[in-house]
Amino acid sequence: DAPACAPHPPEEKQEDAPACAPHPSSEEHHQDAEEKDPAEGVGAVPGDPVPGAGAVGPSPVEPPQTRSPGREADFYCVKWITWKGERTPVITQSENGPCPLLAIMNILFLQWKATSRCLQVKLPPQKEVITAEELMAHLGDCILATQPRESSEGLQLNFQQNINDTMMVLPKLSTGLDVNVRFTGVSDFEYTPECIIFDLLNVPLYHGWLVDPQTPEVVQAVGKLSYNQLVEKIITCKQASDSSLVSEGLVAEQFLESTASQLTYHGLCELTAAVREGELSVFFRNNHFSTMIKHKGHLYLLVTDQGFLQEERVVWESLHTVDGDSCFCDTHFHLSHNGATAAPLDPRLQQRQVDQDYMIALSLQQGQEPSGLSDLELARQLQQEEYQHQPQPQPHPQQ
Repeated sequence: DAPACAPHPPEEKQEDAPACAPHPSSEEHHQDAEEKDPAEGVGAVPGDPVPGAGAVGPSPVEPPQTRSPGREADFYCVKWITWKGERTPVITQSENGPCPLLAIMNILFLQWKATSRCLQVKLPPQKEVITAEELMAHLGDCILATQPRESSEGLQLNFQQNINDTMMVLPKLSTGLDVNVRFTGVSDFEYTPECIIFDLLNVPLYHGWLVDPQTPEVVQAVGKLSYNQLVEKIITCKQASDSSLVSEGLVAEQFLESTASQLTYHGLCELTAAVREGELSVFFRNNHFSTMIKHKGHLYLLVTDQGFLQEERVVWESLHTVDGDSCFCDTHFHLSHNGATAAPLDPRLQQRQVDQDYMIALSLQQGQEPSGLSDLELARQLQQEEYQHQPQPQPHPQQ
């Protein structure tokens, strides 16, 4: 694949920005989540014990590799879409690393109709390439614009402290943030300095890696621990002489292995219920940060893979299953088949399948037996509805 953007050689200094060399659309949409070990450290700090794909042991593994500064990936291609009637930029990426920065900035671009000064971020309409430094400058302006209007000394001191903390964290946005989830709620994270960026910009941060409350033995084993704490507990329990502790450690380990996708059905249901309609947020899963929105009760992730740079009808990707099976949608959330490997299906049939998958998730959460229709039954039902509502032949109007 060609590089995301081809910067000019260092010895030929030019003022013009490099042109993007878009990757050809692949037959499958590969996400960062699929490229990483699904049981890796969820943003754990280097040196913490991290379980492997098969078992958890006392030997730590190397942390996920991050992008080194100065590489040509410091340039990102801009994809222009029509969003709410206006041309709006979406920053794309071709490799792992800068997703926290891109997820936050894409939210700021998409919510251009907001009245708050800090959220009005726009780019020149001819912009095709943007650098990490430019994105950081825009983000810095947004953060500074959050200064409280009240002139009380306490608020100003608190704001200044927040700004100082934020400036220490900003460089990490280009390489990856340390985020440590708790399995008790979709908004539950261990508080780290990195979280202050989301707080200052009023950007919600969610995940969907929850323990099902209908599995009491797992609830007991996991408790209110964070991911890093649970890993440490598993290591301790497996080395204990008490059989009950060993058993509890095995239950916790089995939970991590069986939910290696870091999204459970219970988590998906809770996530759908927690996110407000039309709310733009950041979704964290498998060390990847995605821009997420809720539209008509369904969740969608912004497609930022540079392989879809020229695919105008591929803007959103549905989030309605835990196994990665999803549908691509355009800017109006209509099903799109650009870049899909399967033959085009009736949009109503696919939309009904999306709705049915969501209902199955709800039924599983409520302990009910899912009673869904097969694809063939759905097709027959759709064909029957078309036959019943088939209009009478009408003469063609005169041109």
